[in-house]
Amino acid sequence: MARPEDGAAPPVFRVESSRVLALETGILSPIHFVVVTIGSAGDLFPFMAMALALRAAGHRVSFLAPVQHAPFVEGSGLDFIGLPADEAVLHDPDLWHPTRGFGVVWRATRPGMARFNAFVDALPGDERLVLLVHPLALPEADLCRARRPDLKVAAAYLAPQNLPTVHDPLLVGPWRVPSWVPFSARRALWRWGARTFIDPVALPEVNAARTARGLPPMASLLSDLFGLADLSLTLFPEWFAPTPPDWPQPLARAGFPLFDPKPDAPLAPELLRFLDAGPAPVVFTHGTGNFQASAYFRDACAAVRQLGLRAILLTPQRDQVPADLPTSSLWQAYVPLRRLLPQVAALAHHGGIGTTAEALRAGTPQLVVPLAHDQFDNAARVTSLGVGASLRADRVNAARLAGKLTQLTDIAVARQCAAVKARFEGSDPMRTVVERLEALAGEGGHVVEQARATAGGNGPQ
Repeated sequence: MARPEDGAAPPVFRVESSRVLALETGILSPIHFVVVTIGSAGDLFPFMAMALALRAAGHRVSFLAPVQHAPFVEGSGLDFIGLPADEAVLHDPDLWHPTRGFGVVWRATRPGMARFNAFVDALPGDERLVLLVHPLALPEADLCRARRPDLKVAAAYLAPQNLPTVHDPLLVGPWRVPSWVPFSARRALWRWGARTFIDPVALPEVNAARTARGLPPMASLLSDLFGLADLSLTLFPEWFAPTPPDWPQPLARAGFPLFDPKPDAPLAPELLRFLDAGPAPVVFTHGTGNFQASAYFRDACAAVRQLGLRAILLTPQRDQVPADLPTSSLWQAYVPLRRLLPQVAALAHHGGIGTTAEALRAGTPQLVVPLAHDQFDNAARVTSLGVGASLRADRVNAARLAGKLTQLTDIAVARQCAAVKARFEGSDPMRTVVERLEALAGEGGHVVEQARATAGGNGPQ
């Protein structure tokens, strides 16, 4: 896993000086934002970006995240509360299974969520309080609201797949539902998926906790979870995923946060020498949290050898990379993608939303090799935009990788990459996030109840 350099300055989020002065003089009232996330660095960084932006706007911020991410947060100035997490989950082969992966992630988050509840319960009752949480923390956020009805809850969604819909593109794991399948069948498919893969894992514990706090039980996590937030935020833009009619309301759209804790870190000398020594290479990664990618990197080496290309292999685990790398390939534990991607020919990766967004911003053709979670949906959107190709991880071999990489050299792909790159110019997603969260704190009543009254519910029914 990447580690920030000692003394690295955190990114600066600027706000209007008149607004900060108003907060300091009491004309505006500061809000206490409790920002909560789970998961890997890919989950951490967008929430850290929001926490820093809220702090820059003059608010008190408490940042709750898995304790192993402390090295990323140290030096940022955030009030960090480490949540217990078992890193052994990274070695569970089911973590990257298309249907069993949810259960692994859910069970890994529960100890931290208990700490989250205890933290909020102990806060002073006279604060203006907003909980900004990862979607998997929504059940606990609702428990906090049962004791403090005045607090507000906002959920931030990092990828489109995190929000259920019956509209296209509709994927069940790696399997895409044809566009001609009627909505009635699509809703039945969602209900079947919830009953089979999600509710047996999550509902018993969730409903036991709800009963203990005097809340009614959920009928299904999938249908009930997304109606809990007073505000839903998407951390991806409309052009990447247009808003379907069955996403929860109220909904605020913001762009990709694209956060790096050390954006100005210099590239390693051996990497600079490698980049200068020949044609632009292809970069291969399969996620910092993937401990099961040895076959992927072995096939990547064979594919570039077949095509006569150079390669950079990114993984914190050196033992996943072949020991006898030729001079045309280089292993690196970590490189900031925003520094590296403008200098490479293509990026092959797992389809995590943060990696996907960095390639879109850089205008880099990408080959998405999805394993689980939101990665199949992200891959579908990359191919739909015309900026890359996709190959399921369970179908990877050297010949298929080589064939897909060849597709990325098409002039039409380069043209689309440039067009998408231009969409990032002038984007200020954190300003949107701060403004919408401040507006939420100033609203009266439970906003989700108002939305339900007008929208008739949330999520696929």
